[in-house]
Amino acid sequence: MTAAPATDPATAPATDPPAPASPPCALVTGIAGGIGQAIGRALSAAGYAVLGIDRPGVPAPAGDVCGRFLGLDLARLAADPVGAPEAQALARALAAAPPALLVNNAAVQHLGAVDALHWAQVQETLAVNLAAPVALVRAALPGLRAARGTVVNITSVHARATKPGFWAYATSKAALDGLTAALAVELGPDVRVVALAPAAVATEMLEAGFAGRSDARAALAQAHPAGRIARPREVADAVVWLASPAAGFMTGTTLSLDGGVLARLHDPA
Repeated sequence: MTAAPATDPATAPATDPPAPASPPCALVTGIAGGIGQAIGRALSAAGYAVLGIDRPGVPAPAGDVCGRFLGLDLARLAADPVGAPEAQALARALAAAPPALLVNNAAVQHLGAVDALHWAQVQETLAVNLAAPVALVRAALPGLRAARGTVVNITSVHARATKPGFWAYATSKAALDGLTAALAVELGPDVRVVALAPAAVATEMLEAGFAGRSDARAALAQAHPAGRIARPREVADAVVWLASPAAGFMTGTTLSLDGGVLARLHDPA
């Protein structure tokens, strides 16, 4: 049997190198806020091509936060997730870059007593914090299924323990926790669905609310057994981990990033 001649690398025909794989796409809502920017920046650093969504008229964040930006009214999307102009713009964006990861981070927080909060504010809370994530999951589902991807819902400690005035926000976040569990059952094993529930986070908005009230800021920090409030980057790092293969057996559950605040009773001594 004659051996095949060895190939001389110098005379072998040139072949094109394999095309580099496109980075996976991550869709992040509320990208212009403090937590959203941290999430976008961390996902970009982790190798995702980030499509950021925020309200129309909001300036697009820097390039290290998201490669593409889409101004979208999530309340209008929630009201008509098929026929609204927002739905059509979203469909075009996702056709160009089907997402392997969806981070439902956008939220509104209207505060007030049950009999004082405007009904329009109640409706907006439920639309943006609950209905819009459903509409986004539906729109992103072909890409998520093809990539065997992940949905990360940003909920809140208010889903489990709240205080007066927060009832609309707390209800919407509790419902988002329930949606997380239900969609994990509905979409598994093709798509994982998890939630992250932060406590207070040191965003620019939060810090502005404590301007001139350093004692109140310190009291909030000390209410957490960790002795401080969370940094936006800590929320972002948790999102990156939840989307990674390291969390591949997690689905249908909510991870608390609360500094221990939900473990502490605040009963009178």
